[in-house]
Amino acid sequence: QVQLVESGGGLVQAGGSLRLSCAASGSIFSVNSMGWYRQAPGKERELVAGIASGGSTNYADSVKGRFTLSRDYGKNTVFLQMNSLIPEDTAVYYCNAAIRRYGSTWYTNYWGQGTQVTVSS
Repeated sequence: QVQLVESGGGLVQAGGSLRLSCAASGSIFSVNSMGWYRQAPGKERELVAGIASGGSTNYADSVKGRFTLSRDYGKNTVFLQMNSLIPEDTAVYYCNAAIRRYGSTWYTNYWGQGTQVTVSS
């Protein structure tokens, strides 16, 4: 059993900051990539930021310069620092990780339950 547990969402005014956390736990042999996606009402889920096992990161153009993704490899945790938030950032944010379980020879994509981020104008 593998779980991704997210925390840190909430309501913030435009220009404010939030920090999202996502911890992977369970029968984990190794974690490859980790990252965050978001889905706004009526829109498709989109990648916000991702970090590979080697540490390279990629960001959606809409969040570059405002969001920073970091990772604690020892704790299988990823953090998304979101600064200068704008109303367009309002969405449900989902953690994603490619995880290899003990006894498995492949990586499986796992999702968190989602955390709401609401930015008021």
